[in-house]
Amino acid sequence: MTRIVAVAPALPARTYTQAEITAALLAMITTDPGRQAVMKRIHAASGVETRNLVMPLEQYSTIASFRESNDFFIAEGTTLAERALGDALALAGLVASDVDFLLFTSVTGIAAPSIDAQLVSRLGLRPDVKRLPSFGLGCVAGAAGIARVHDYLVGHPNEVAVLLSVELCSLTVQASDDSMANIVASGLFGDGAAAVVMVGDQRAQQLGMGGPEVVDTRSRIYPDTQDVIGWDIGGTGFRIVLSAGVPDVIDRNFADDAAGLLARHGLEIADVGVWAAHPGGPKVLEAFSRALDLPDGALDASWRSLARVGNLSSAAVLHVLAELMDAHPVAGTNGLLFALGPGVTAELVLLRWVDA
Repeated sequence: MTRIVAVAPALPARTYTQAEITAALLAMITTDPGRQAVMKRIHAASGVETRNLVMPLEQYSTIASFRESNDFFIAEGTTLAERALGDALALAGLVASDVDFLLFTSVTGIAAPSIDAQLVSRLGLRPDVKRLPSFGLGCVAGAAGIARVHDYLVGHPNEVAVLLSVELCSLTVQASDDSMANIVASGLFGDGAAAVVMVGDQRAQQLGMGGPEVVDTRSRIYPDTQDVIGWDIGGTGFRIVLSAGVPDVIDRNFADDAAGLLARHGLEIADVGVWAAHPGGPKVLEAFSRALDLPDGALDASWRSLARVGNLSSAAVLHVLAELMDAHPVAGTNGLLFALGPGVTAELVLLRWVDA
């Protein structure tokens, strides 16, 4: 089966406390004392303690246009992507020229040629590397990316493939927009990247590396949820769509999908020892726990990631996976990795840890 051999998270160098970020963004988002009080309360309840940002805090209020923020996304995103991919390959004991397929995902900026194309010369990827840039999956793309890379490697069992996520969410915060969605997003999302190195079954045997293998995946799009999560894209860039209905979508649907995926392999919730949930926010994590009736502490890694770096969109669940892999679960441990994104879509990946 497809093997995940390395996950490398990467963060910008600037770290700020949640209180520092709130104080810096208050006047930028609203001058109304009542809305500022709401913003302070929501930020304090977000479960986020610190976040890493690509720009100095005082610089966000000076961004004059979407073009300016997107140019910054390309420049800083490429640097962060280079570090994440380089670190992941080093962890796997591989070099850039070993990579046969690269899936790049981001939903916080756009570029053509895409950021992954810039890495060919910067990292020494082969000129015949197969690339697939992805935009629009949002937070679900970390889980969906692993699933789609797995699909590719099933048909190319001797190859090396990489999932690369770069999300600079802070560049999408809208000035003078005191909508609840923008207030929530300004207190929740951070900046970061992650790279996942995966190998096909034959290559895994050659490398003799332990870790999680991808057993199976499941994709789902829930009807009549198009307005729950997403972007309104206009002259000022990406204006977030984020309704309070996400936990309701989880409550109504998620247990059946998780149980269905596990049942295909004769498993139940109690058979899962490692949980990698997208840290979408306190209400999202609480809804996952409630829907699956998880024991206390099952999602601790996701809660820690939320507190440490905030919601990193597609990179978030990959940061959680990196921490879980560092704990070296024993061979035979089952894991479930999952996330939600615009649509509303869900992606679930069933993992099983194996020895080298």
